[in-house]
Amino acid sequence: MKGSVVIGIFLSLWSLAPQQFMGMQEAKREVYVIYMGAVPVASSGDMLRENHLQLLSSVLRRGQSPEKTLLWSYRHGFSGFAARLSKEEAVAISEKTGVVSVFLDPIYQLHTTRSWDFLRQTSLETDSKPDEEAASSNQTSDTIIGFLDTGVWPESSSFNDKEMGAVPGRWKGVCMAGSNFSASSCNKKLIGARYYSSDDDDMATPTTWLSGDSPRDASGHGTHTASTAAGSSVMDASYYGLARGIAKGGSTSSRIAMYRVCFEDGCPGSAILAGFDDAIADGVDLISVSLGASKFNRPDFAADPIAIGAFHAMAKGITVVCSAGNDGPSSASLVNTAPWILTVAATTIDRDFESDVVLGGNKAIKGGAINFSGLQKSPVYPMINGEAAKSNSSSIDGSASHCDLGTLEANKIRGKIVLCNHSTGDFSKRFRTEELKSSGAVGAIWISDTERGVADTYNSFPVTQISSQAADEILSYMNSTKNPVGTILATVTVTKYRPAPVVAYFSSRGPSTEASGILKPDVAAPGVNILAAWIPGEDSSDVPPGQKPSPFKLVSGTSMSCPHVAGVAATVKSWNPSWSPAAIRSAIMTTATQVNNDEAPLTTESGSTATPYDIGAGEVSPTAALQPGLVYEAGPEDYFRFLCNYGYPPSKLRLIADTHEGYKCPENSSKQLISDLNYPSIAISNFTGKESKIVNRIATNVGAEEDATYAVSVKSPPELDVQVVPNKLHFSKNTTKLSYQVIFSATKASVKGDLFGSITWSDGLHRVRSPFAVRGI
Repeated sequence: MKGSVVIGIFLSLWSLAPQQFMGMQEAKREVYVIYMGAVPVASSGDMLRENHLQLLSSVLRRGQSPEKTLLWSYRHGFSGFAARLSKEEAVAISEKTGVVSVFLDPIYQLHTTRSWDFLRQTSLETDSKPDEEAASSNQTSDTIIGFLDTGVWPESSSFNDKEMGAVPGRWKGVCMAGSNFSASSCNKKLIGARYYSSDDDDMATPTTWLSGDSPRDASGHGTHTASTAAGSSVMDASYYGLARGIAKGGSTSSRIAMYRVCFEDGCPGSAILAGFDDAIADGVDLISVSLGASKFNRPDFAADPIAIGAFHAMAKGITVVCSAGNDGPSSASLVNTAPWILTVAATTIDRDFESDVVLGGNKAIKGGAINFSGLQKSPVYPMINGEAAKSNSSSIDGSASHCDLGTLEANKIRGKIVLCNHSTGDFSKRFRTEELKSSGAVGAIWISDTERGVADTYNSFPVTQISSQAADEILSYMNSTKNPVGTILATVTVTKYRPAPVVAYFSSRGPSTEASGILKPDVAAPGVNILAAWIPGEDSSDVPPGQKPSPFKLVSGTSMSCPHVAGVAATVKSWNPSWSPAAIRSAIMTTATQVNNDEAPLTTESGSTATPYDIGAGEVSPTAALQPGLVYEAGPEDYFRFLCNYGYPPSKLRLIADTHEGYKCPENSSKQLISDLNYPSIAISNFTGKESKIVNRIATNVGAEEDATYAVSVKSPPELDVQVVPNKLHFSKNTTKLSYQVIFSATKASVKGDLFGSITWSDGLHRVRSPFAVRGI
């Protein structure tokens, strides 16, 4: 596809603004996605495809082939198609009967071991303790997890199918052949693989996002996420000796289906929708999506391929787990916030990768990074800080103290270890490090309090990262001697690190800007330096001398936390096959933990106490989620009401949902009622405190005891008076669902800022906790 700008649509006249087409050449053909709502009753896939072709034919010029224009036909979970059209053809097709919406197809980006052992240790804090080996039991063998990602490396040992039973009979997917990938590349672990690209070179784009003609992973991301969620156990796994141990997924007996929707330049929405459509038809139980929009360009639900695809999946009983994004620590930065999606933040685990600095006099300063330093262990290398190495001739507008590109004099840093400041969120650190290396520096020390908890990988070049407090010690030494010397030690693995978990600095934060009445993220999970399978084609310059490329890699991002929760959800699903996506989400959220391995409240990278905007309900607990006691159910009808309250008229609901003809929103629909969605957490916005706010919930008893009584306890800040009515719930064989109200009142004349607390129901065996967030004005 070398030659067309990639644009997608979801067809509706209201979304096809004329200005979207301004500046386009008359004959230019774009990629559009045409969305036509629910699959009509009694329509076959072949019939829908013919309908799509006929619709295309009605707008194409004479002589144009609709078959060559059509890219994908969506005909399983929903109806629609992607095609290359001119501006005029797109406008014409948007006016056709049956076309629901049209929008420019966004290019989304990826949100780029011991983590499971750590999760199972921290879950012991909960009152409900099922068998710790539950997640590895054979009960999970028929659970199928679909991944919308970059593809898979089928030869990885993490995808071996030793001792696995036959593929579930309900599986309807395929193992697509492609470049260096055959139908026999799949097995009883990796049971399906698809990819979404065009073989029409005449219409190809100059970028390479559609150049992948195979399910084979070219970046490693999809291989890593799939093995994190459901990889087989691999003994003695490590990244060149670091993090050595057993690499395994959270649900080792689950099956994997890969849908390659991402390529070199990103993940087009048209391919994402195709992946959802096929995954629904193939028979997956869960879908893991470690990608999303940028916080700077977050589409409305009706124009978001992930929100739309996830809704149709949810309506078919498929749980969709998504990463929250890597745009933290700024507030209101998360994506994938639709309430039918399980949104995951990222935290650390109790493992650190320590690379210390040794100063003259053999004083050691703790640092962290992943490097395989070949420097001497004795402090014999001259040291200099960036400001002292400033170039006198440079006209670059940058900071020498931060070692900005072009600001340092090569002769001043050659043969030395350079000390540099670093600002959180400055993604040029990798380039600055490369410039230091090419200028002859023998090592680099980066100063950053927030990023110290994430060990970046530098491989053979000696680099470490330290806190500002540690930097003060180094600078004090450097200023006290005429010829400061030091060295950077190679990385060692430190386990049982404290405190852990800690919220990762990059993890995107709430509140949700799309729907302030829904508390997001939902839950947190390990996403920092996660060891999992990788592709073998690593750059030879990154391989330590004398070593072969590692089949495993340490990677960080909410991309890594998402499959952790997908693995937990797969286990919950296998134990409770009839549970809805909402029940599975509820079980995971209400059993999450809020304390670290020091038995203190979870904290952020800055040391402050984590709030629900950082971690949602808390850190996921794999074992406790299997027996939650109570769950909060919700289905398509509940989400219809949510969208009505959100502000969608019934006609616009069809942009996302399968509403029936004649559906009407309740007359009292209002954004103030969004908080009444039966969600496992509570969010209230624009709370003035002048009058009380009442929120309604319905709890369903799923515990082993039919006759059970739950009593409530409330933790609230002094600015709020929170009452729960009734304060006890009495369940029986004939009464499995009970409602209650939560009444929020202010204790002061006005309420400002964000206030957090929780409501916990307990029967003595289970603790069902729901966090709340109240935003005052």
